[in-house]
Amino acid sequence: MLRANSAEARDVAFQLHPYTNLSKHETDGPLIMSRGQGVRVWDNSGKEYIEGLAGLWCVALGYGEKRLIDAAKAQMERLAYYHVFNSKSHEPAIDLAERVLKLMPVPMSKVFFNNSGSEANDTAVKIIWYYNNAIGRPKKKKLIARHQGYHGVTVATASLTGLPNNHRDFDLPIANIFHADCPHLYRFGKPGESEEQFATRMAESLDAMIEREGADTVAAFFAEPIMGAGGVIVPPKTYFPKIQQVLKKHDVMLVADEVITGFYRTGNAFGTETFEMKPDILTMAKALSSGYVPISATVISEQIYQVLKKQSEKIGVFSHGFTYSGHPVPAAVAVETLKIYEERDMLGQVRRVSPRFQQGLRKFAAHPIVGEVRGTGLIAGIEVVANKETKERYDAKKGAGALLAARCQENGLIVRVLGGDGIALCPPLVINEAEIDELLKRLGKALDETAERLAA
Repeated sequence: MLRANSAEARDVAFQLHPYTNLSKHETDGPLIMSRGQGVRVWDNSGKEYIEGLAGLWCVALGYGEKRLIDAAKAQMERLAYYHVFNSKSHEPAIDLAERVLKLMPVPMSKVFFNNSGSEANDTAVKIIWYYNNAIGRPKKKKLIARHQGYHGVTVATASLTGLPNNHRDFDLPIANIFHADCPHLYRFGKPGESEEQFATRMAESLDAMIEREGADTVAAFFAEPIMGAGGVIVPPKTYFPKIQQVLKKHDVMLVADEVITGFYRTGNAFGTETFEMKPDILTMAKALSSGYVPISATVISEQIYQVLKKQSEKIGVFSHGFTYSGHPVPAAVAVETLKIYEERDMLGQVRRVSPRFQQGLRKFAAHPIVGEVRGTGLIAGIEVVANKETKERYDAKKGAGALLAARCQENGLIVRVLGGDGIALCPPLVINEAEIDELLKRLGKALDETAERLAA
C-alpha cells in the first residue's frame, strides 16, 4: 500500500509511464531516483545502484559531469532559445553540425537536428520519401527493417520497429513497411551453420523479399549496427557486407540507426565502422549529449542533399522541422560532450576496459540458466533459458527476464529486460575496472538468486 501523499502515490495518481504495466504500477508504485554521480544512482530511500544501462543506453559520461551542467547554464544565460527555421541559426547548432560531420565514418553532407532517436528516424523516413518523389520515383517508397529491430515509437518508426508489443493495438505497422529476418545466429541459425553461412542466408532472404515486393518499390533498409532493445543482437560475421551487396543491386538506401551504438559504445566512434557499414543516412541521439538534454541528429549524404535542395527550390521550401530542432541549449551541451570525448580519449577508454567487461560477462555462459552472452565493447545481452542444450525458453508466465532484472535491482544493479528472456547491460563509458568488477559481482548474485526462484 502506497503511503498517502508520498511521491510514489502522487506518481501513480498523475503520471502515465512509458513501457510500463500500468495496472501493476498502480499496485507497486515507482522506483524514484533522487541523485546520481559517476556510474551510480541513489533512490529516494538512499539505496545505491550501479546504473548498468546508462539510464536508457545514453548517459555515456556518467552522472554529475560539471562541464555539461555548466555548458547548459552558460547557454541558457546567453541565448535560452532560438530556432533554425527560415534561414535563422546560432553558434551552438553550427558548431555541433560541424563537429558531427567531422566524426562521420563515411562522407556525409548535412546534419538535421531533432529531439529524440524516434524523431531522427522519422525524419529519415520523410527524407527518403521526399527524395524519391523529387527524382521521379513515386512508387519507390517501401521500407524494410528487421524483426526484433528497434527504431522508435512515432507512427512511422514504431512501424519500423520489429517488436510485437510496439504494434499490438496501436494499428501498426502502417502500409509499405516490412520486416526482414532477425540475424540472431543463436536463435535462428540451422544446426552446423557457420556465421558466414548464416549471413549469406540472411542476405539471400532479403534479396528474395526485395524481388518479391519489386525493387522499383523498395526505397530503404533500416538497421542498427547492433540491435539494442530487441536483444543486443550482434550481427554474424560478413552480414553487413553481404546485405549491402543486395541493397546496391536493387538501388536501396541504407539507414544506419546509431542511436544506441554511436559515440564509442562498440569500441569505434560509430557502430558502422565496427561492422563495415556504408550508410546513405545515419541517425544518432542518446550519447550525443550523454543523455543530459534531449537532442538527436539525422545526417545525410551529399547526393541526398542536392536532391532536397533542388526540390525545395521547386516547391519554395523544405517543409520539415521541429520547434526545438537545433535548440541552442542541447546543442551547446552536445558540443561540450563531444569535446570531452575527444579530450579524455573515450575511444581509448572503451578499448581499455571493454575486454574486462566482455570477458567477465562471458564467464556467466557456464551458469545453469544462461543460454547466451553476447555483445561487444561496452554493450551486452544475457539470454536466460530453461534448457541450455535445446535452448528452450522458460514458460512466459515465469517472467524469467523480469525476475532476473528484479534480482539485479535488489542487489543494487539497474539493467533492462529483453523480450522476456534476458537482460541488457550498457554501462556509462566512464566505468572503471573496479566498478566493472562490482557490476559483475552483483550480476552473479542476481543470477544465482534467479536460478533458485525459477527452480522453486
